[in-house]
Amino acid sequence: MNVEIIGLWAGATWNALNDANGTLTMKGIKKATKLKEKEVYAAIGWLSREGKVNVTETETDVEVTLL
Repeated sequence: MNVEIIGLWAGATWNALNDANGTLTMKGIKKATKLKEKEVYAAIGWLSREGKVNVTETETDVEVTLL
């Protein structure tokens, strides 16, 4: 796995969040992007590092919001 692939996953995740008015759960991101769970976590890490998302843990899932 290389950095370009993770960047593509991050782009797909950002687009899914943008299309959903800025907030999705992990389940929602996986459904919208068709990425595997580990790929979504890598993408969220990328977007978090760039300061583009906020991640909040709920009782049942993880919620990701665009900043």
